[in-house]
Amino acid sequence: MEDESITPCRFRLDLAYDGRPFSGWQSQASDDAVQDVVERALASICPAITGVQGSGRTDAGVSALGQVAHFDAPADWRMDGGAWQRALNTKLPPAVRVMRCGAIDPRFHARFSALAKTYCYEIATGEVLPPLQHGLAWHQRGLGAEDDLATVLALYEGTHDFGAFSAKRHDGKDEGRDNVRTITTARVIATKDESLLIEIRGNGFLYKMVRFLVGSAVYCVKGRISLEEMSRLLEGRAGDVRAPYCAPADGLTLAGVHYPEEFERY
Repeated sequence: MEDESITPCRFRLDLAYDGRPFSGWQSQASDDAVQDVVERALASICPAITGVQGSGRTDAGVSALGQVAHFDAPADWRMDGGAWQRALNTKLPPAVRVMRCGAIDPRFHARFSALAKTYCYEIATGEVLPPLQHGLAWHQRGLGAEDDLATVLALYEGTHDFGAFSAKRHDGKDEGRDNVRTITTARVIATKDESLLIEIRGNGFLYKMVRFLVGSAVYCVKGRISLEEMSRLLEGRAGDVRAPYCAPADGLTLAGVHYPEEFERY
């Protein structure tokens, strides 16, 4: 029988961060990723904690309101979730914050337990990009065709081969990678400050996929690619042709990661 006294306690972290100062979520040799700063903060509190597992990567410059991660603390380290949240937030840079922390079922895995993710992308459409939106929105002056954008986004919903809407990682796995994903929501919302907010929810996303989906939709509205061409890309009938444009990281936010109900209660 396993000695429960040495069984580590698993904690779920709900994180928010401004992605602009960082080279993405995943740990980098440059030591300037969000994962790097979170791991340093954990180790400064409890040196026995060797790492943190995130729900997935976000690219350099991409922000998050709902990134999820987990870590294992020694069973004899007597801190509850609230104590961990307060302690970590004193160690983290102001651009990263633990919004919630709590002990969770040890079967929970931030990456492998996830059912879906929601991303939001903000497009500023006014004549001038407000300074407080710099780096946090893609400036597309005069892009006000909300209905046209909604028509393009509707093409994305359903199960498709999104290989044309992704970038290669050059990790030796590109040729064998499964590019089929299911998008359950792809919609646009007009906000009060001359901005359009695109929301995309799906069961998984390829490298830079959301940015290609947004960039291509904008190009389609501008008449640089037709709806028919977009459909061919989604049906895998375009050969090696890639989607025409990858939107910048500016404006992209990981809004939330969704899990089975038993892992949402903590």
